[in-house]
Amino acid sequence: MKEAITKQLRERVLILDGAMGTMIQGYGLKEEDYRGERFADHPVELKGNNDLLVLVRPDIIRDIHTAYLEAGADIIETNTFNATSISMADYRMESLVGEINLAAARLAREAADAVTARDPQRPRFVAGVLGPTGRTCSISPDVNNPGHRNITFNQLVAAYDEAIHGLVEGGADLLLVETIFDTLNAKAALFAIQEYFQRHSVTLPIMISGTITDASGRTLSGQTTEAFYNSLRHVAPLSVGLNCALGANELRQYVEELARISETFVSAHPNAGLPNEFGEYDQTPEQMAAEVEPWAAGGLLNIIGGCCGTTPDHIAAIAEAVGGHAPRPLPDIEKQCRLSGLEPLNIGPESLFVNVGERANVTGSARFKRLILEENYDEALEVCREQVENGAQIIDINMDEAMLDGEKAMTTFLNLIASEPDIARVPVMVDSSKWRIIEAGLKCIQGKGIVNSISLKEGREPFIEHARKIRRYGAAVVVMAFDEEGQADTRERKLEICGNSYRILTEEVGFPPEDIIFDPNIFAVATGIEEHDNYAVDFIEATREIKRTLPHALVSGGVSNVSFSFRGNNPVREAIHSVFLYHAIKAGMDMGIVNAAQLAVYDDLPAELRERVEDVILNRRPDATERLLEIADKYRGDGGDGQKKEDLAWRGWPVEKRLEHALIKGLDQYVEEDTEEARRQFERPIQVIEGPLMQGMNSVGDLFGAGKMFLPQVVKSARVMKKAVAWLIPYIEAEKQGESEAAAKVLMATVKGDVHDIGKNIVGV
Repeated sequence: MKEAITKQLRERVLILDGAMGTMIQGYGLKEEDYRGERFADHPVELKGNNDLLVLVRPDIIRDIHTAYLEAGADIIETNTFNATSISMADYRMESLVGEINLAAARLAREAADAVTARDPQRPRFVAGVLGPTGRTCSISPDVNNPGHRNITFNQLVAAYDEAIHGLVEGGADLLLVETIFDTLNAKAALFAIQEYFQRHSVTLPIMISGTITDASGRTLSGQTTEAFYNSLRHVAPLSVGLNCALGANELRQYVEELARISETFVSAHPNAGLPNEFGEYDQTPEQMAAEVEPWAAGGLLNIIGGCCGTTPDHIAAIAEAVGGHAPRPLPDIEKQCRLSGLEPLNIGPESLFVNVGERANVTGSARFKRLILEENYDEALEVCREQVENGAQIIDINMDEAMLDGEKAMTTFLNLIASEPDIARVPVMVDSSKWRIIEAGLKCIQGKGIVNSISLKEGREPFIEHARKIRRYGAAVVVMAFDEEGQADTRERKLEICGNSYRILTEEVGFPPEDIIFDPNIFAVATGIEEHDNYAVDFIEATREIKRTLPHALVSGGVSNVSFSFRGNNPVREAIHSVFLYHAIKAGMDMGIVNAAQLAVYDDLPAELRERVEDVILNRRPDATERLLEIADKYRGDGGDGQKKEDLAWRGWPVEKRLEHALIKGLDQYVEEDTEEARRQFERPIQVIEGPLMQGMNSVGDLFGAGKMFLPQVVKSARVMKKAVAWLIPYIEAEKQGESEAAAKVLMATVKGDVHDIGKNIVGV
């Protein structure tokens, strides 16, 4: 079936039908029409249960299908938008779900076959509809309890499974998951579809259609269009599109975005304009067709239809308007690891190093562990928020603590994160050594996250089973260099295990190579044990070879491991991290689990410390560890508390150099007094911005471009810049007083997907 419909899609823009509810309303049905004889004594009111009409008034539904087919529809949708046990519970008809879906699919099948028989050269297709249900898995129904949910992922899967069975048995050609306002609900539907396909050895094409709810350009659960697409593309859908909520004019920009980023066919079925004050749709067929025709002319469409307010007349007009235009050709999209929270994060060959926040980990952070054990979730969320603010682009969450119910803690915390847009905008890394906790986490994230981790430690079968499940949940995966013989600690073993894992995942599981993230094991160096001296070199060289021989795979690692032998001496640990990352990133390391707020600037390390750390990391001399130990204590700080004694020698430098130093180091405690001093030295306050402040930011840019500063440090630099500019603004405004000329307008823009919009924001100050 997929070949047949794909052939049609490559030849022309296919037409989807229009609104079912609008047409049913036109019949003016009363309560008795919904009851019929069979449900005459049903205990609750049934009017409005349109899906039930496939049982009590099949003639009406058949006539509507036929009308749309005769108007030019190539694909008709089953009348099953609310035919799940969750939605049917409102009518106490949960037990009829299977029967309704079966009957609905059969009615649509009969209508499609009858019209196809008249014109066999133009086959008509039946899309089995799976609606969103009236509940949301990502949003709490109680504003006072953001972690609460009135539906679970498992309940959604069970409800969708029952509906899928009826649709497939009834003769649907494909399945349409539509009007998606919560992507996690859709992930449950897609999970149920894949499970059903596996159990019954059947495969149908899948159409996906989301809903942009308002002018924000986001779904109800907060995702952007690209984040939504990244979350669901793992099922390799036939098409992805948007429907409902907006009219064609309002929807166009989001369809354009899908057409740009999607390697699948693109669909749209907008409303007949926006509703009037009475909730009715006034847009005529001709008006709607005129709005849609430029979409086809611009090469945006493969499938077009109508949603609320549309009728067979609208579909006929649209079919005529787009009939002369070629369909959108499928673009050649670059292979990238495409992740998402509320916003997308795409990681490709040209991407900068990705920081994974490490502090939301009960095994690695005593503070976070205490907060979770005390159920002090507000402060625990602040840990995550601080990491994102400091530049973490992914948040690692780990609940592997013996005193915790790990599944419950993971579920609760991820549900709470979903209610915090500042945190939820970045992807989640679900981190656990226990599969049940990983699976609990995957059932809570609407975006495309990462599982950390799986390995061949327990053998091939568990590895393959877990990988298939992860793929089904729509996540990327970290694969440890670990097999039944143990962890890989040499370059050769790392490459052996990673290569074997890659072949199993790509050839046997069908896992996309771009979603495979290898962790070749970062071990502690400078331990005093000779066998450990080459650990960093082995990682760096293995990384270089993985990137060369395993196409599209990424490399990650827990960076703090490398400095573990210097625990208690944070300044030295930070120096080790900085030097290690400098060389590992050059070798191709794509991401790392780090404390984003504690990354030293490579070029700012004291020359003596940097040289001796580099000797250790690169194993350049046999006495490297001893030489680093010789100087380590003077960086420890008084009292051995692991804090570096603050060096204020720079406070005696000229003010221009002090400002540059503050910007590079991200130090804001003296920036206002230094900015004021500079203001008094310059003729005009704007000259302070154009002079020493911009010189400092240019230095930051040069260091960042050379890989000697990392994103979190640039974020801190931008904050210092903003604080300095904020001090100068009143003086700049005062200088403008009395000036009559109008100020010029400046339009600030940023590259689509630019990380944190840093470029724009820095220029904007």
